[in-house]
Amino acid sequence: MDILIRLKKILSYYNLTSSTFADTIEVQRSSISHLLSGRNKPSLDFVMKTVNKFPEVDLYWFLYGEGEFPKKEKVVIVEEIKEEITENKEETKPTLLSADENLIKKVDLEMKTPNIGDKKLVKIILLYNDGSFNEFNQ
Repeated sequence: MDILIRLKKILSYYNLTSSTFADTIEVQRSSISHLLSGRNKPSLDFVMKTVNKFPEVDLYWFLYGEGEFPKKEKVVIVEEIKEEITENKEETKPTLLSADENLIKKVDLEMKTPNIGDKKLVKIILLYNDGSFNEFNQ
């Protein structure tokens, strides 16, 4: 299914005209007209505005046609998740990236600054895969 067909399905589901839809997601009316006529393809900004304004629209469904529209609420069974977490806790081993601050401080205290002539260690920066970082100054 093409993204234009999915866009038409959204308009039909919410019973919106192209101009009211454009006003709702705060884009120019002409851009909706160009999309529906096939002249232009939707931009990432257009897709994100649509998904943010209409919570029933699933991002993956809108982009790829995978999933359902309107999206259904996910039912979570808390007890099963708790069991999975406790099972996973026993299996996990600490890694360099999962080290807590106490371990880092302990390593910092045990570590001696290597002899590099007149140079002194001033700063250590730890970069994490989620984009965060910790900075340690001497």
